[in-house]
Amino acid sequence: MPGESESELLSSGLTVSGPSNGRPRSPCRLSTNHLTVLRHNLSNNSLCSEQTGDEDEQSQPPSPDILPTHKYRRLIDRINDRINAGSKFFSLEFFPPRTANGAVNLISKFDRLALARPLFCDITWHPAGEPGSDSPTSSITIADTMVNYCGLETMLHITCCAMSKEEILGHLKRAKRRGIKNILALRGDPPQNSDKWEPLADGFRYAVDLVKFIRKEFEDYFVIAVAGYPEGHPDCPSYEEDLLHLRDKVNAGADFIITQLFFQAETFIKFVRDCHNIGITCPIIPGILPIQAYQSLKHIVKLSGLEVPSVIMNEILPFKDNDEAVRNYGIHQGTEMCRKLLDSGLVHGLHFYTLNREVGTEQILKNLGMWIERPPRSLPWKTSANHSRCNEGVRPIFWNSRPQSYIYRTSEWDEFPNGRWGNSSSASFGELDDYYLFYLKPRTSKDKLLEMWGTELRSEQDVWQVFTCYLSGRKNKAGFQVTCTPWNDEPLMPETNSMVEELVKINGFGNLSINSQPRVNGLPSNDPVHGWGNPGGYVYQKAYLEFFTAKENIESLRAVLQLYPNVNYHIVNSQGDIYFTNCSGEHPIAVTWGIFPGKEVVQPTVVDPVAFQSWKVEAFGLWREQWGKLYEDGSPSRAVIQNIIDNYCLVNLVDNDFPNESCLFRVVNDMTERKQVEKNGSLTNGSVAETNGSVESTPSDNKV
Repeated sequence: MPGESESELLSSGLTVSGPSNGRPRSPCRLSTNHLTVLRHNLSNNSLCSEQTGDEDEQSQPPSPDILPTHKYRRLIDRINDRINAGSKFFSLEFFPPRTANGAVNLISKFDRLALARPLFCDITWHPAGEPGSDSPTSSITIADTMVNYCGLETMLHITCCAMSKEEILGHLKRAKRRGIKNILALRGDPPQNSDKWEPLADGFRYAVDLVKFIRKEFEDYFVIAVAGYPEGHPDCPSYEEDLLHLRDKVNAGADFIITQLFFQAETFIKFVRDCHNIGITCPIIPGILPIQAYQSLKHIVKLSGLEVPSVIMNEILPFKDNDEAVRNYGIHQGTEMCRKLLDSGLVHGLHFYTLNREVGTEQILKNLGMWIERPPRSLPWKTSANHSRCNEGVRPIFWNSRPQSYIYRTSEWDEFPNGRWGNSSSASFGELDDYYLFYLKPRTSKDKLLEMWGTELRSEQDVWQVFTCYLSGRKNKAGFQVTCTPWNDEPLMPETNSMVEELVKINGFGNLSINSQPRVNGLPSNDPVHGWGNPGGYVYQKAYLEFFTAKENIESLRAVLQLYPNVNYHIVNSQGDIYFTNCSGEHPIAVTWGIFPGKEVVQPTVVDPVAFQSWKVEAFGLWREQWGKLYEDGSPSRAVIQNIIDNYCLVNLVDNDFPNESCLFRVVNDMTERKQVEKNGSLTNGSVAETNGSVESTPSDNKV
């Protein structure tokens, strides 16, 4: 039976994680999947769900449940749910980039595309690029990143090309350890510099053999897709014989079919009917290639062995050298073809071959009303799509802006907490020594970081200015916009806007904030800024503030904190010989929670004392690894950063009085004023004058 060309296929998706009952323990790597989707917009089930999917979905009222639940739902079950409910879906295919910087850029695209909620995404397998290695550009590494760090339900291509059965088994085992649950089983293209496909003596000849092997070795762990050819495989003697080979693959254990690209809706519709006539009943998803440029179209056609209909070529030829005109034509042609497919009643999902360029795909989906921007959040933090984290419902707040790092450091846990974090004495966070990993390092080039953070640092005040510029949006003294810091690789969250003025003020005095959230007292769960979880609920937050400040400020801070009994705090330095807190040593404080119809209280974010000790190592390490190492060893600039590492403390504050206006900025401002009193003997603001005399006793916190 003829095989499939790797150059032809791709798929995409989306996911979320959910609850269970457990405390963090150790070993066991993650696996794949979960992001739930609004059923009235996309589907009638979530990735993590307790439903069986056997109900008549159309007879049920639409459920808007987007909170993670208990059970991972396999991709094929979710595809069938969508088909049974008459809901539309789409998926996206990508290929591994050639360079590590290209991998960083591709991951940035995944983060943005995840907002549109594809049902799944897939990554191709290129034997010449060491697809099974640990390099940043390997297929398995990209797939690992997609599912674990980008929250995308992920499908990995595997081919038979130039691999023994033992090698293929090793790659499949690695994929399973990484949490990948979906495989696109392909024969593959002939090796480079060869026009003829020949299997290894101990390998597989056809994709059907690979499907049988996967089912034998892994049973139902993997969902398996295979390739279909609406115009017949170019190596097959006839269209009819190719359909019989496709049926063999389905009978061997394939769950669904993704087709080769085509250019006319009638071609696919005939293919589906022909499949049905010979007993193929599994889902068949059309593969769509938006025409983006004339030369790339010719290249793809050559690889796939297809012919572009003359009507299309004749329309393109007059402007073939105008890439923008060709792309606009491709968007129009793709939209009209997809509309015919969806209107046929035979198609519910579309699979797009993006060629790592998403503009055409995005516009076609927008034209079809299938591209969703800014969907509601299932939880306040970014979820993983790994199926082993389907029970995850609680995280420490410290990693809010660094979710990839949190997932990396907890990837060996065999359970993830959901309803409650629990006693954290057994929590074990992996060390973060691998700052170089492409999904953990800054996405911005060294030159641009130097523009933003300073080509030369002469004093701590130069560092303070970077923080204030990041928060205020003002350009730095060199005239550049500061769009990230080592602790925040993204622009400010919308909820931070309500605190910007106060944050700029405290940072201007050297209290360098890296994490914060405002108080929220019972806002609707669909609030555009603070909302998360199911519709009809209410969300709550305690005000939280985390910042670096000089050690010389700590005694003033401890003294001021005695005036604010509703504030919990932790204060620690990089060496660990300073640690003050008024909290339990093992029990966490809930800082975010939600109340939803028919649910227990959901408590997804906590301040945990044990986790804070692990986080402080990373937080101080980022000064050194991402900022200090921009400068030459021994330079004055690196000395400024090292001085901050050695002589600053990391502080977190929680205001438990969430129904009332937060006092946290008053605490920091009072600390600053008290320190000025000690230095200058006078106050710059009378607001603290009456209280200073009453705070001379030793603060009653715990020094650990």
